[in-house]
Amino acid sequence: MAEHRVLTLDELNILRRLERLPMSWFQARLLLMGGLGFTFDAADTAVLAFIFPTVKKLFNLSSTQVGLLGSSSLMGFLIGAFLAGTLGDIIGRKRVMMYALALYSFASLLAACSQSFEFLFSTRLIAGIGTGAESTIIAPFLAEFIQSKYRGRFLGSLSGFFSFGFVLAALLGYAVVPATGAGWRIVQVLTALPIVMLLWWRRALPESPRWLIQQGRFLEAEQVVSAIEAEVQQRTLRPLPDIDCVPTPPAIFRRSGSLLENLRALFSPSMLKNTAMLWVLWISITFAFYGFFTWIPTLLVNQGLTITKSFAYSIIIYLAQIPGYYSAAFLNEKLDRKWTIILYMVSGGISAFLLANAKDEKMITATGFFLSFFMNGTYAGIYAYTPEVYPTAFRTTGMGVASAFGRIGGILAPIIIGVTFTTIGFAGVFSITTGVLIAGALVVGIMGIRTTGKTLEQITDEELRAARPLEASSD
Repeated sequence: MAEHRVLTLDELNILRRLERLPMSWFQARLLLMGGLGFTFDAADTAVLAFIFPTVKKLFNLSSTQVGLLGSSSLMGFLIGAFLAGTLGDIIGRKRVMMYALALYSFASLLAACSQSFEFLFSTRLIAGIGTGAESTIIAPFLAEFIQSKYRGRFLGSLSGFFSFGFVLAALLGYAVVPATGAGWRIVQVLTALPIVMLLWWRRALPESPRWLIQQGRFLEAEQVVSAIEAEVQQRTLRPLPDIDCVPTPPAIFRRSGSLLENLRALFSPSMLKNTAMLWVLWISITFAFYGFFTWIPTLLVNQGLTITKSFAYSIIIYLAQIPGYYSAAFLNEKLDRKWTIILYMVSGGISAFLLANAKDEKMITATGFFLSFFMNGTYAGIYAYTPEVYPTAFRTTGMGVASAFGRIGGILAPIIIGVTFTTIGFAGVFSITTGVLIAGALVVGIMGIRTTGKTLEQITDEELRAARPLEASSD
């Protein structure tokens, strides 16, 4: 049985003080710092699809080597997500986030200097570890600073920065890669260099007060919250709401354990349903997403579109991500994360079905736009939802393992589609996508919980009470 301890009044008040914070430049800065990391993570991964033709010719690669290179970032992402999640609960969210950024930037710059397939594959794998760690740690880290009534919209908006990275990659792939023989090297430098500046800017970020309390470091948590309050008051020129107006969170706090103890906690009676639901959710949306974005240029060419049109189409598809993310971020608070995810997955499934039966370029463009819109909107729900359903004690572990498990779907999708395409064709590929998305939505509908308007401590308390009626346990 997991250990618990009773929070002191001062520790409870820190949680209440976090909950009373209005939205201000402090939260906006968090959003920008985290979001820019997402932007360059996405750009670095997406730009691979545009450098393949050049790299294949330069290094005389076989189809198998191209496939391995295409999966390199996802393989690294799986490792990075797992490591970031498990280490984030032990050594701190901020430290993992900074190490991840540094690793990604260094490896991407090395990849730009590659003189062989083996070196390029290795550096892309290491860069993937950095992007996986970065993308996994940011959402739970920022969730622990944000008031409950804004959290769903905030985290959905955070994930929306991925879309800017995909658009940037498409523009670089369209304009820079074909412009010069070294274009494939230049774009990797362009996606890595801004991270150096972001690393410098992020040095001033505070550690999560919730994690500090979890570690028994009350004085540090007090200093962080006091500094935030002073900044918010200075920016807003208004007094903060009275702390007495903020409900007192549950007083029982679950202790963090070792790496193995935190992993076992994911399968405890109170968390098993959440873990199973999230794993199915992550693997289904990641399978559909990467299957679509990896193969759509090739599939379009097979449908009669030229390479030039295929690149232009990719830009249209990537642009669809922006309204997809931000519309879902808005609905996160209106419909609840659970129902936003279901709505967008079902709509994505319908779009995939229509795309499978599209007969001309206009129909392919329209249905592809909506498939991209809804699949990325689903991610806006997932990135808000996943950190919420786990306690502070193993929040990043839960996020990291779910995200890592989901990458299995991303790794398998291009392989399965590549093997089956000659048999099932264009329509068959997107029929598979439809089935996967609908199946994921059904699991969330049956097993998912509601989180809107609740503090992180309230959500955990309700889950633990439901699983153990006699034990009033919480985050």
